[in-house]
Amino acid sequence: MKPMISSISNPRMKNLILLQKKAKEREEQGVFVIEGRKMFEEAKEAGDLLMKTYVSESFYHAKMQEDPMYFEDTDMELVTDAVMKEVSETKTPQGILALVKAQGYTLEQIIKAPYASLLLLEDIRDPGNLGTILRSAEGAGITGVILNNSCVDIYNPKVVRSTMGSIYRVPFYYAKDFEEAIEEMKEMGIRIYAAHLSGKPYDSDGNFTEKCALLIGNEANGLSPQISAKADALIKIPMAGKVESLNAAVAAAILMYEIARQRRNA
Repeated sequence: MKPMISSISNPRMKNLILLQKKAKEREEQGVFVIEGRKMFEEAKEAGDLLMKTYVSESFYHAKMQEDPMYFEDTDMELVTDAVMKEVSETKTPQGILALVKAQGYTLEQIIKAPYASLLLLEDIRDPGNLGTILRSAEGAGITGVILNNSCVDIYNPKVVRSTMGSIYRVPFYYAKDFEEAIEEMKEMGIRIYAAHLSGKPYDSDGNFTEKCALLIGNEANGLSPQISAKADALIKIPMAGKVESLNAAVAAAILMYEIARQRRNA
């Protein structure tokens, strides 16, 4: 094993910090950073994704006592606990960080999935929202997520943590021309539903048993008029009281699970 890294001036530590802060660096290097035991273990299970793992001294010794094979077949380097605390994005580091290979999907791969149930996201800016949406998408059986270019970077560390591992399993694609991508879906017989305050209740105007896609817009402003106009139907979640709308991640989850419910009962 290589000597333990004991300074954040180490070039590899500098690069870790840069990758966590800069989407451009993540894109250019084709990697992103994960943190924590669960994300590490799920990356190992997901296949040939792990590229480099950094482990704190205390975490390493604790895991080796618990499971001597834990780091088998892992390209790993030890860092001091102090360095791990400096490079970690969390307040209470778990003692393990890793570089993971970015996954690449094409629009065609996603929209040609059998029995497609897609999520289309416009201008989702909050990392926690996007991560939660991806996690809910996996739970609801969504076959793919398509985002426009103004959405937060899916490999932002806060997004990655919020997915709780779903980032390894849910296909996604950033569409340079979002409107064109929607048109391509419609040509393939995918019906587009937009979550919109002007829509009809989804339980009366939403048939999700065939190929379909849900449009979810920005947390504060919803969908833009030009994107809403591309939808085949506008739907909304019925509200009691004086509530006008829900958090984007909550609204997306309700509608995604309605797709799952209808398909189970079809």
